Amino acid sequence: MGTALVTLQRVTGAAAGSLRFDWGLGHYERTAAQLAPASGVVVERAAPRGSERVLDLGCGTGNAALLAAARGATVTGVDPAPRLLEIARARAVDHGVDITFARGEAAALPMESGSVDVLLSVFGVTFAADPGAAATEMARVTAPRGRIVLSAWLPAGAVRQVVRMARETEMAALGAPSMPSPFAWHDRDALSRLLAPHGFSVNIDPHSHVFTAASIDDYLQGELIDHPLWVASRARLEARGKSDVQAEIVDRAREILTAGNENREGFAVTSSYVVATAQRT
Repeated sequence: MGTALVTLQRVTGAAAGSLRFDWGLGHYERTAAQLAPASGVVVERAAPRGSERVLDLGCGTGNAALLAAARGATVTGVDPAPRLLEIARARAVDHGVDITFARGEAAALPMESGSVDVLLSVFGVTFAADPGAAATEMARVTAPRGRIVLSAWLPAGAVRQVVRMARETEMAALGAPSMPSPFAWHDRDALSRLLAPHGFSVNIDPHSHVFTAASIDDYLQGELIDHPLWVASRARLEARGKSDVQAEIVDRAREILTAGNENREGFAVTSSYVVATAQRT
């Protein structure tokens, strides 16, 4: 489901400081490959120059980092998942580019203050448990005239509807309280309120991405097998003896995606997102 299932990781009763999720579960590289075009859009919008220092926050398998390095920039990729970092390192070697990859997360970046000219995040920072802490850290590492360019999904469309349904169904099955609405990373006013205190002005550009597969069932099967958040959700439900709930989620997801399918001979669903540029002045 792209990168929108974040609240499924918040298990009932977990303390805020212990909310960590292993993105190395499953095979996120499949989703990363699907989202490669969005990385291209973000890097094109950021337009890093060869003299600039770039941070790819939530780099995953390195899509944006590789594109920035190909432009000649000095690039660091940061992600919390060691397995994905190893994949990113191998891809950098294959592409013949020199990129530093380090383990870290948005609220605790392993970078010196003011050491980044361009901070990129292709949907990654939208998973930050504490947006305020993430904003503070992004501002800390960004140079005085640096910029932040990030992408964020809009809360609309069939894929997002499946995300909400899956989250709500699992939470209800586990007896968990309703989660508060996630921070609106896609909203210019919300981002301005978050980043303006750190000296950034924010602009938003609309974009869209088409998720495709040979069929709806192929898409669902790939997500259920490969996406780390689906893998973790399935494990939690099975551990509580609620495998039937997982089957219910799949059936309802199929219904939603069938209604939203744009390619009757296969599968295609368009999801809208924004690319936000925050310029420090």
